[in-house]
Amino acid sequence: MATERLNTILNHLTPNKSGLSAITQKNPDDVVITLAIRTPLTKAFKGGLKDTQLDFLVYSLLKKVIQKSNIDPQMVEDICIGNVNDGRAAYTVRAAALAAGFPNTTAASSVNRFCSSGLKATQDIANQITLGNIECGVAIGAEMMSAPGSQTAQPFHEEIMKCQEAADCLQPMGQTSENVGKDFNIARETQDRYAAESHQRAERAQKAGWFDDEIVPITTTVKDPKSGEEKQVTLTKDEGPRWGTTYESLSKIRPAFPDYGDRSTGGNSSQVTDGAAAVLLMKRSTAQRMNQPILAKYVGATVTGLAPRIMGIGPSLAIPKLLGKYNLSLEDIDIIELNEAFASMAVYCVNTLGIDTSKMNVRGGAVSLGHPLGATGTRQICTGLSECRRQKKRILLTSMCIGTGQGMAGLFVNEVL
Repeated sequence: MATERLNTILNHLTPNKSGLSAITQKNPDDVVITLAIRTPLTKAFKGGLKDTQLDFLVYSLLKKVIQKSNIDPQMVEDICIGNVNDGRAAYTVRAAALAAGFPNTTAASSVNRFCSSGLKATQDIANQITLGNIECGVAIGAEMMSAPGSQTAQPFHEEIMKCQEAADCLQPMGQTSENVGKDFNIARETQDRYAAESHQRAERAQKAGWFDDEIVPITTTVKDPKSGEEKQVTLTKDEGPRWGTTYESLSKIRPAFPDYGDRSTGGNSSQVTDGAAAVLLMKRSTAQRMNQPILAKYVGATVTGLAPRIMGIGPSLAIPKLLGKYNLSLEDIDIIELNEAFASMAVYCVNTLGIDTSKMNVRGGAVSLGHPLGATGTRQICTGLSECRRQKKRILLTSMCIGTGQGMAGLFVNEVL
């Protein structure tokens, strides 16, 4: 503690210090992650979570947070859930937290920034800790895409619709993917080859057991669609990866959005998925006082905007913005988790930023694992940190595109080497 306090004082005396040496220093006031876990990701409408409601999934995961961390629930001051489609998410997380064993003194809230909602929830809790408003909190991302969502295609007020970019916010995500493919000449073959690699990486990771330390089993009830019979099941693995997927098999799939183009398909787009993930955050000094294992340091996150009609390329703007804030380059990053909303945008971001694909989505991405909208931001943290531990690497970057034309990115330092 004395050494860390001295480092803090020295940092104040050398404010221009930046880059890797700055973000990897350890100080008592750092925001750290002491637990990062997720549920299996299951196929929406036909998978293991299809009959599970959001409240039970969040309740089950919060119980796992308490069990896995052995933390006194009274120490947790706030819980924030990132969720997109459930208008009752704020009610859900509060009730689920109380039922899971957190006291009524633990507050709760919900945030929604579409596909970055899980990272936004993490940022919200981390910012509160940084400002001294709380010492400990939980960030969750959760989405039940099997459940009916809100209607987003309704037109805005006529005055708003006079602005073309405002009207473009209503473009279906598949249309924006086709826009990216056409505007930047990303061929169907290129997208299919990228998607095949995503599935092959996920298959390799599953077979090797790489996901085992990030996934916690979830016991729930599934109803047989034909007989109506209900049975209890315990889910332990992701359902999305299709073993044996090849470029040749993907090339035979018909376009998913023929009204807008012929390059994006069900095979090279993210899967519709149910799932949740959670991270436990606190001050480093708090973690040390409570004997909590420190997995990683939260460094920061940022968001940016762009034209809604090509929303998929958001990471290509958010990543340089974030790296610039810390005087870093992509060469400083060891592991990258970039959300594969569509192969079109993933290929664009790789090519535009010059990303070394050997360190990006090592275990596959949303094309193979799935994309439960509100959960992806926290799921990426769980997967990315686990991969950092496996490879004994330090710096993790996560990023995703965001509907209506935005991009977000987060930066973390693995401390389990």
